[in-house]
Amino acid sequence: MINALEELKAKDVREIDVRGRTSIADLLVIASGTSARHVKSIADEVVKFAKKAGVMPLGVEGEQEAEWVLVDLGDVIVHVMLPRIREFYGLERLWTVGDREHDASAASAG
Repeated sequence: MINALEELKAKDVREIDVRGRTSIADLLVIASGTSARHVKSIADEVVKFAKKAGVMPLGVEGEQEAEWVLVDLGDVIVHVMLPRIREFYGLERLWTVGDREHDASAASAG
């Protein structure tokens, strides 16, 4: 998966392990594209890569506007976004906020 993203020059690829936090997936992959066309190309490549690996996507959303394309692979959900959309919605902050609080309290306790 990460290889497919890197081959198409996706920017700022980040994996977030969400096991135990939600039942929707085990892993979120978030990446940025440089334009709507780039975002769509990256998402299309993720779909092709998944199919070659024997994983049929459960759904793909946002392809028409291509500002934020979500590829649902079951245990893995891939979000490919334009940088301004990624910054606005802040998925990394949303899914890692507990980690930071835990890290800060562990550091102050130590």
